[in-house]
Amino acid sequence: MREIVLDTETTGLNPYDNPRHRIVEIGAVEVFNQVATGRTYHQYIQPERDMPKEAFEVHGIGEEFLADKPLFAEIAQDFLDFVGDSQMVIHNAEFDMRFLNAELEWAGKPTLPNSQALDTLKIARKKFPGSPASLDALCRRFGIDNSAREKHGALLDSEILADVYLELTGGKQPDFALSQSTSSAAQERDDNWRPKPRPTPLPSLLTDEEKAAHAAFVEALGEDTVWARLRA
Repeated sequence: MREIVLDTETTGLNPYDNPRHRIVEIGAVEVFNQVATGRTYHQYIQPERDMPKEAFEVHGIGEEFLADKPLFAEIAQDFLDFVGDSQMVIHNAEFDMRFLNAELEWAGKPTLPNSQALDTLKIARKKFPGSPASLDALCRRFGIDNSAREKHGALLDSEILADVYLELTGGKQPDFALSQSTSSAAQERDDNWRPKPRPTPLPSLLTDEEKAAHAAFVEALGEDTVWARLRA
């Protein structure tokens, strides 16, 4: 199954504030059957507004850096083509989906159904009730290296979230859907399988000289050794 692990960075918390807050970065990682394919989507976006000081402190990107970047309307179709109808895996999906659909609406593009997004924040809260469920907290829980996460970056956060998502859904050893393609009869045979002795024992690789040397060594150890008792 194809999934898109996704993150956005924005100028604020609400796209419908006045002036509007906008998306400044999108990062996404393609995953197929819980294995990253190496295909990614990454785009900085000119937000058509000033970058608030607090947003600059979080993201480390400012107005000068974004000045020559494309508007969301210019990259909207490329983004939709990358996502397609695949499930999107997002931490705190409500936040990102609200911004994405606001931007898509303003660009005159079809919006994405909320049912297409899987929220890892909700999964974490259900799996670890009462425990911190931020991306950093989950990295600490699962021993995932997030030392490069000095500033929030959409692509880096997506890559980290892909590792967190794998841990949340069963750890680093997925069964690669083998159980789905194995018949019940075959499974029963596998469950009942036991190793059998060889019909013809393998010949010893020890030479006569080596056997004699070993016997002399055991003899020299005396009668109170394990070797002597086993020989008896």
